[in-house]
Amino acid sequence: MPVPVPVPVPRAVPRAVLVDLYGTLVEDDDAVVARICADVAARSGAPVADVEAAWTTHLWAGGDAHGDAFRALADLTRSTLGHLAEAFGVAVDVDAWLTTSRAAWRAPRLLPDARAFLGAIDAMNMPVCLVSDVDRDDAAAVLAHHALHVDAVVTSEDARAYKPRPEPFLLALERLGVAPADAVHVGDSPAADVAGAHALGIAAVLVDRAGRARPEAHGAAHVVRSLAAVPVEVLRPSGRERPAGA
Repeated sequence: MPVPVPVPVPRAVPRAVLVDLYGTLVEDDDAVVARICADVAARSGAPVADVEAAWTTHLWAGGDAHGDAFRALADLTRSTLGHLAEAFGVAVDVDAWLTTSRAAWRAPRLLPDARAFLGAIDAMNMPVCLVSDVDRDDAAAVLAHHALHVDAVVTSEDARAYKPRPEPFLLALERLGVAPADAVHVGDSPAADVAGAHALGIAAVLVDRAGRARPEAHGAAHVVRSLAAVPVEVLRPSGRERPAGA
């Protein structure tokens, strides 16, 4: 008697898309951060790499706080600028650099494949929720600046937590009315986007524009070099209608 061969059960077709903002749809603020760190390094004599490491460590440590301890990104950035001044013994014009940073957050360059990507999802009648680690007003400014439409927006300020914590993803799922298995998240950060989504059972697509990622290291369902390369089967519609009022 033949031994039955188990038939793999395919993953459910996604009914909704979660998408990151900076580095995925629009340019990140890396250039501004590089200018800040270069300025501090030049005036303190410290290696740029040391200043960059101090920036990242302090900012990410603050980003671990959540719930009642949550701090908005503008507040974390102000604190990090002050930390650099103290750590490297130089004067830092905190207000000026924070103004420069917020200008970059509010009017970043739209990445070339972003509008077509959102248009393709819209044509499939799939709801989209933006999930971003930026403050609420800054996310709204980006959408208005580029005239981008999404069905829902969840910022770290809304969720009182930063990715990869579950709160932003869970709030996005709640606003779209779908379960983790019915969504796919698209983002550019292995740690924040892919790991956070994967931990909740949300399929994740990593947009690795620089081609530096190791697919086996973060659990992404797909790794692509651009939004245009996201496999069509990942976004194939399943008859899901947009939530009422979206």
